[in-house]
Amino acid sequence: MPYSHHSHSGQFCAHAKGTLEEVVLKAIEKGFRTYGLSEHCPRYREQDLYPEEVDTHTSCAALTDTYERFLTEAHRLRELYASSIDLLIGIETEYITELDLQGTSQLLAGPRGRQIDYIVGSVHHVNEIPIDFDESTYERALSSFGGTDARENVTALLCAYFDNQYELMSRLKPQVIGHFDLCRLYKPDLKLEDHEGVWERVKRNVQFGVQYGALFELNAAAFRKGWETSYPGPDVLKLIIESGGKLCLSDDSHGPQAVGLNYHRLPAYLQSMGVKELWYLKRVDSSDTGHVEACRYEGDWASDPFWTKIQSS
Repeated sequence: MPYSHHSHSGQFCAHAKGTLEEVVLKAIEKGFRTYGLSEHCPRYREQDLYPEEVDTHTSCAALTDTYERFLTEAHRLRELYASSIDLLIGIETEYITELDLQGTSQLLAGPRGRQIDYIVGSVHHVNEIPIDFDESTYERALSSFGGTDARENVTALLCAYFDNQYELMSRLKPQVIGHFDLCRLYKPDLKLEDHEGVWERVKRNVQFGVQYGALFELNAAAFRKGWETSYPGPDVLKLIIESGGKLCLSDDSHGPQAVGLNYHRLPAYLQSMGVKELWYLKRVDSSDTGHVEACRYEGDWASDPFWTKIQSS
């Protein structure tokens, strides 16, 4: 399955490495046929800047300029390397406050929005606090719920995360749902069904995504974060399969060094879960159908020669 729908570069993301062109060249070298470039959308409050952005005196206005420069460069690279790879040009969402959904909606509706093929719908914050920056910040997000019982705080965080995800999905209808269960990054063995009200929210979100045709991302970045599986974990993946959800692959690379990283570990996990079909996004020209359409991989995905190439690279 030589497809990935989610990536970043150090040229346009402060916590990544390398240039966008280096990422593209590495994707070509690794044998990808389609590769999604999906830099983060701008943020709209100074308090939402990350430490590395504060240290370099980055402003919210600069983040908007950075994303617009990404679009220009991504389109240049798409044309330059068209004979070697199909580059999808996307945007990864944030949902910290209402400003993020409004800002992304306005960007997509404006002139630059016509240059964006697809959306990776991701949530990285709960109670306006990042949950994937580091473990101490995640613990701060937990404690922000104010309960005296640690388990109750976990339940509250999970409910808030999946409510945020649902609101984002409802408003933007992203073609790809990014790292569905990022909320348990630091607790990969956490059982969502054991927390009151959480599994009902998970089922609601999955059913909604299935209803409008979203692709649920199998995100290999979880392996480099210490997981034994990709996102989502087995419980959520089983639910998606049983619900008729469509699955796609992503490396969520943050620089050329991570392009295709741990992809070789995906087949064993997917086969153990009984995954029969994989999907990918393809660009279309018709304005009636939008910028991309979901396509099913024809044949046995596990037999694609790409897997042999990626294991030896």
